[in-house]
Amino acid sequence: MDVKIKFLGAARSVTGSKYLLEVDSQKILLDCGLFQGQKELRLRNWDTLPIDPATIDVVVLTHAHIDHIGYLPRLVKDGFSGKIICTQATEDLLKIMLMDAAKLQEEEALFAFKRGYSKHEKPQPLFTTDDAKLVLLLSESHPLKKKISLSNNVSVVFYNSGHILGSAFAEFHLQGAREEKKILFSGDLGRYEDPVMFAPDAPADPDVLIVESTYGNRLNPQVDVEEQLTKIVNEACDHNGALVIPAFALGRTQSLIYYLTKLMDAKAIPLLPIYIDSPMAINVTDLYERHGGVHKIKVTREGSQLISIFDSPQIHFCYTREGSKALNEIKKPIIIISASGMATGGRILHHLTHRLPRTTDTILFAGYQAEGSRGRKILEGEKTVRIFGEDIPVNCHVREVHGLSAHADQSELMQWLGHIQKAPKLTFITHGELESASALSHLIEEKMGWKTIVPEYLQTVNLFDGI
Repeated sequence: MDVKIKFLGAARSVTGSKYLLEVDSQKILLDCGLFQGQKELRLRNWDTLPIDPATIDVVVLTHAHIDHIGYLPRLVKDGFSGKIICTQATEDLLKIMLMDAAKLQEEEALFAFKRGYSKHEKPQPLFTTDDAKLVLLLSESHPLKKKISLSNNVSVVFYNSGHILGSAFAEFHLQGAREEKKILFSGDLGRYEDPVMFAPDAPADPDVLIVESTYGNRLNPQVDVEEQLTKIVNEACDHNGALVIPAFALGRTQSLIYYLTKLMDAKAIPLLPIYIDSPMAINVTDLYERHGGVHKIKVTREGSQLISIFDSPQIHFCYTREGSKALNEIKKPIIIISASGMATGGRILHHLTHRLPRTTDTILFAGYQAEGSRGRKILEGEKTVRIFGEDIPVNCHVREVHGLSAHADQSELMQWLGHIQKAPKLTFITHGELESASALSHLIEEKMGWKTIVPEYLQTVNLFDGI
């Protein structure tokens, strides 16, 4: 049995996760994400995939963030017709995330056509809602810790990674003629003291390890999240303006609801209306109540209703565009949480168009902002940002809260790796910008003595010959 891996994404970058595992003639794609952030990365979404999608046998997903699943509709559109394997919560999230992503693709193509800011005469979406629907027909979900057969000699087991609802790391078992080998893909790892998600499961010893490095070069303490939020919310109230938080609909929004309602209950901040203005976030929040066993939020049943902190009277869900637009006219302290978290698309863009120029309002970034993203530009102090083809002045207050990330920081990555007793043959450091991946690589080599590789985009590595 000959085994090799090709890095089709998330190599020296934090987006576009796609790893092609070839076991003899079998082709297994682990994750299938969109590139986001810098234009040169986003353009890769439009490139022809270096492998014919029709030749891929199966796709295995670690979790439902768009940088791990967002390319699936395109993959299916271009000929993939195999199974898509994931956890049960991830399968439920696929329906929400992909339909939303497809709708955004269609809307942005139409908007670019109407405004005339595309270089194409008739801009086309990368994929459509019809393409996304085909993905859902191929998905197949399984519980954690169950061995799933992919072929006669390859199986996979999912373990909780603690990152978001349904997230998992994937342990592949390869049965050769003489011995079995294990390949472990970390996916995105969560935090050990997250208020919503359980801590990641401990990994067993793998022969080959692929580990993420989003925060491979930094520490991100969680102890002062409440203190930071208290100061920022009260400051926004003093300015008599709105606090607008770009936040990913999956994970970050629910964590923010947890902290803000807790602070209001403790009277650390005023009782303010919290508007969740993201159709996707509303649907995702419902799933937290349906999948009550895989996170820490207490869910109770009252009659036929599932009740949790997400049903607080301070929380208001904006279901319609009209309701969303009405928020722009409110000129008093309120909290608006809207996607996307890096301000790359979604309803947050309309809020930013109205709120960025106002000196009384505050924009709060609550998560990682990738290089080249609109959020990163605002955070780094650019005086104007381009939204819908227009340059919008940034006159508002810009703040950032640390410690809310759903990603393990450097110390937590090392804590997770510390469960591995025997050095893997190879350890690949992925899903991190070069500086971050290199820092984690050096630390692992120095502290653990393992051989590490920071792979390049499209690099292929032979893992085993004739096992």
